Amino acid sequence: MRKHELSQHFLSSPKLALFLIGHSNIKKRDTVIDIGAGSGVITSALAKRCKKVIAIEPDHETAEKLRKNLKKFDNVEIVEQDFLDFELPKEEYKVFANPPFHLSSKILHKLDESENQPKAIYLILQKQFALKLLNNERHYTSKLGYQLYEHFAPRIRLPLKPNYFTPPPAVPTVLLELKRRDTLL
Repeated sequence: MRKHELSQHFLSSPKLALFLIGHSNIKKRDTVIDIGAGSGVITSALAKRCKKVIAIEPDHETAEKLRKNLKKFDNVEIVEQDFLDFELPKEEYKVFANPPFHLSSKILHKLDESENQPKAIYLILQKQFALKLLNNERHYTSKLGYQLYEHFAPRIRLPLKPNYFTPPPAVPTVLLELKRRDTLL
């Protein structure tokens, strides 16, 4: 069940999740973290496409539903914890998630400032926020955008339609890609 205070907008179908994951560089050998996994729409799609999924869900009721929905997958680890308190893996990993919009900045700070940054990050974000993370002449770049740009190459992969979500968000959304750079700028 959606909790309004958590600014949740769930993807409407597993087929849509697979479509979006198809616009990433996630491979069969990857470990991928799903932040705010909800009932498991993205998690189940990731489980079909990669070696291991770490599904992080802080809400107990939702985590129980997630366990029930994903019991057929043996490559999914469910962590009932706030992502901001979660210890990131020591091995190489990627992130693909549709986190609550109000946590986007904190999540990106945590990933960028960690000792073991992800190889790639794919987040569904508010378009206005995502544009501030791009380092270009067309849009204002935020302090966080400049910070991320040192380690990651950002780009908007896809604009997303409101009907992709339940409930539809009141703001435009996009799939943002951040690929880690091999060398710092």
